[in-house]
Amino acid sequence: MAVSTTVILIPENATNQIQSPSPLPTAELQQIASSACEEAIGAAEAYDHSKVADWNTAIIQTILKSLISKTSTPTATDASAPDASQEAAQPAYKYIANSTVIQHIGSPSEPEKHGRRGMHSAVGAFWNNEKDGTYSYKWEGAEKKGMDIVITITWVAI
Repeated sequence: MAVSTTVILIPENATNQIQSPSPLPTAELQQIASSACEEAIGAAEAYDHSKVADWNTAIIQTILKSLISKTSTPTATDASAPDASQEAAQPAYKYIANSTVIQHIGSPSEPEKHGRRGMHSAVGAFWNNEKDGTYSYKWEGAEKKGMDIVITITWVAI
């Protein structure tokens, strides 16, 4: 095991970063994160503080369900066990999903008048750098709604 500190800065022109080998291709992680954001927030026209907790919960649950279903493999079973064919599939990783919703200052139609809030995010971990990792994604669809949405997916090998 090694101590690893990963600093993830999300510049305006970057949509994602990945820090180690991933359980799924980067494009698939991006698709999972993007779809989760679109599903949870797509109909919203602007930041709504009363809905943010629900949006975050929906995004995280959708991401975790997708990751588990796409990376689970059947467990070894004892053929003589009564329900051997019914063993649940298990992923090779533990997953952690984080969703951060940041409200822009002022109207999304007049960003030059109000500016934007700043954000810096950092992740530090004590883990196996060859098996564990993290992926960060900024959903571009949030811009026109007056907010930023940053997703972080972390995996730890079991």
